[in-house]
Amino acid sequence: MADTVQQFLHAQLDSDLPALLFEDRSWTWRELLGESAARAHVLHELAAGAEPLHIGVLFENTAEMVMALVAGALGGHVTAGINTTRRGDGLAQDVRTAHCKVLLTDTEHLELLTGLDLGGAIVVNTDDDAWLSRVAAAPRTLDGFRTVETMDTFMLIFTSGTSGDPKAVQVSNFMVVMSGAVLSEKYALSTDDVCYISMPLFHSNAIMGGLAPALASGATVALARKFSASRFLDDIRGFGATYMNYVGKPLAYLLATPEKPDDADNPLRTAFGNEASDRDIAAFGKRFGCEVWDGFGSTETAVIITRTEDTPPGSIGQPFEGVAIYDRETRTERPRAVFDERGVVTNLDEAVGELVNTQGAGFFGGYYNNEQATADRLDGGMYWSGDLGYRDEAGFVYLAGRTSDWLRVDGENLAAAPIEAILLRHPAISQAAVYGVPDPDVGDQLMVALVLVDGGVLEPAGFEAFLGDQEDLSPKAWPRYVRIAEALPSTATNKVLKRTLIGEGTTVGADVLWLREPRGRSYSCG
Repeated sequence: MADTVQQFLHAQLDSDLPALLFEDRSWTWRELLGESAARAHVLHELAAGAEPLHIGVLFENTAEMVMALVAGALGGHVTAGINTTRRGDGLAQDVRTAHCKVLLTDTEHLELLTGLDLGGAIVVNTDDDAWLSRVAAAPRTLDGFRTVETMDTFMLIFTSGTSGDPKAVQVSNFMVVMSGAVLSEKYALSTDDVCYISMPLFHSNAIMGGLAPALASGATVALARKFSASRFLDDIRGFGATYMNYVGKPLAYLLATPEKPDDADNPLRTAFGNEASDRDIAAFGKRFGCEVWDGFGSTETAVIITRTEDTPPGSIGQPFEGVAIYDRETRTERPRAVFDERGVVTNLDEAVGELVNTQGAGFFGGYYNNEQATADRLDGGMYWSGDLGYRDEAGFVYLAGRTSDWLRVDGENLAAAPIEAILLRHPAISQAAVYGVPDPDVGDQLMVALVLVDGGVLEPAGFEAFLGDQEDLSPKAWPRYVRIAEALPSTATNKVLKRTLIGEGTTVGADVLWLREPRGRSYSCG
């Protein structure tokens, strides 16, 4: 097995099989590697003498983005993925944090950089004739490139920023190679397969779950600029895609579109990703005629949990060795959850804790240029994820949300994730975000923002009846406020930005707001 991404690519140097499909163009592996090598030569000339040699990339999923990533692997420099949804000082801070010597972008994103302090980074518009001419004249050979080592950083990938400022994770070649090898073997990918990537390539899911298995197997990469629920099935059929990756809510978005009788008439065999609900996993597989594998893992890859065949409903699976649930204050492991006959956890206060890796950093290489954040993550020699969860007697893990999702309502602790899972049982609800808004007296009042499926109808009386039928829903978990929203604020990787919802509180603009009386069960429009 290859030890580096560079070795993955060297194995394809003489291959004339298809490597990349983008819009109406295609490249063989030989062509893709030649174009990427030329770019690496030009970048090394532009950044001559830079140490470390970091090249920033500010693109949607385009051919230039793929070639920039491959150029980094071939040329032995580090590629820093810059989030295309960042703006102003936040965008500039990411470029400076990553110590980018050169920042590659295109005409579409160039104006985002106007007036920003980029720390001296050389900005290159890859649509310009000057860049294209320089690349065209550059050698397509690998002469002069250093040999990459297994633990060398392949890429800097910023965290999603759902719970604070994004941090640049140092992603090693080892992590990409391991992910690619494991996934390509597990899903039997080969040169006959087409891997559809619509998740952003500046994020770890697309790199680890999309690009890496394609590189490991020699499969073709089929690229979409960005995820589109309306274009999804046309892309899958048009590209002949057999495999796809996802993160966040894409399955929910797709299931919210009108169903057609021929949805399963497509070549897709496997969908791999994380953060989908049990309901969406089953419904997506049935509707689109494929197998869905959902796991758990952050950009840092220090806490990994995988589903097994016997994973019970609501659980995300069994953790890797060393992963446990701990109380951060006492530094002790939390007791296992006890369920009653209705499936309610009777000892939630005791059982919920933070997901940790007790053996240390795992595969986490630290945050680049942020020693304090790295130290916080590795407090006391263990990796603290910031994710809440609990385990049953058999060791299966259930998510309870982020550390900010631990609510105190009428003197009772509530976790957001289990309540969200219950709300998603309603057939009219596509997405649910549970969060706390301040109680005028003490603690939190529970609020939920709901997005309905296309054509879905939800009325207060029907919602009350639904909540009353959920035997495993605590009476204190009935939302005080219900926001019926057209869409939820989210990151580029489809993760809900609850801090935005919390900041808006009960000021919901054009959305609909229902209010429940403090001790009642009936909802009325607020």
